[in-house]
Amino acid sequence: MNHADLQLDWLRAFVTVVDSGSLSAAAPLLHRSQSAVSMQLKKLEDAVGRPVLLRGPRHLEITPVGGELLGYARRLLALHGETLEALHGPVLSGQVKLGVPDDYAATYLTPVLRSYASRHAGVEIELLCEQSTALIPKVQRGEIDIALVSRDKPSRGTLLFHEPLVWVGAAAFEAWRRDPLPLAVYEPASLARRFTMAALHAQRRSHRLVYNSSSLAGQLAAVESGLAVAVLTRCSVPAHLPILGERHGLPPLSHMEVAVYRSQASRGLPAVDALFEQMVQTLNRQGL
Repeated sequence: MNHADLQLDWLRAFVTVVDSGSLSAAAPLLHRSQSAVSMQLKKLEDAVGRPVLLRGPRHLEITPVGGELLGYARRLLALHGETLEALHGPVLSGQVKLGVPDDYAATYLTPVLRSYASRHAGVEIELLCEQSTALIPKVQRGEIDIALVSRDKPSRGTLLFHEPLVWVGAAAFEAWRRDPLPLAVYEPASLARRFTMAALHAQRRSHRLVYNSSSLAGQLAAVESGLAVAVLTRCSVPAHLPILGERHGLPPLSHMEVAVYRSQASRGLPAVDALFEQMVQTLNRQGL
């Protein structure tokens, strides 16, 4: 029996869709349209002879054949990266200190680190998860090399994309109906908190602060318990929590400017240079 070859582009599309959770999320990471990614998956499934993903209206589910293929696909892509590195560039080593807020880590950092690790297995990454208000000063002092942050001014780092802010609340409690509106907020220096307060003042909506936490887990606990509503980055909202808006009597919100920001001391360090380039290549959506 003749079997069609499995092309690397098809495997890369498959792995990226699995890692990002959807075709729409994978498309910008692959620098292709959603329809082009869908076509690559179809070609892969034609070559395999069976479906590797079940595409439902709201989510993707990997099939048993897809699960078996996934491990081989990762190994092939990793070996391809090692081959390119061996042929075209030196093997990198050392340590990179990387910072990222909790709400950006899973959605945005995961595809970056997978690609980076497949090419530069000799580099150790030390990860620090804190809010941007804590990460920015640490980058400035050289305590960490590079960070993904919500920038506080236009000159801060290299802009990658805009992340919407959204209202969230637990449907079972409908805290958004209360007057004054009960709020869970981040620390006082937080941009999300400042944008939330500005939006409520512009609407002249009465409110009170009932919960204060610098962690995403703390914000979610307050919302899920019915204690308050909160403003979160859209990427961090769990699927079971409804996103609220003007139909719930809540004002429109601004967005975060997400940037990659690196220390002066790290400039010229090959391992940091490579991670910076990987973050820009994977996450830059300006002009898309």
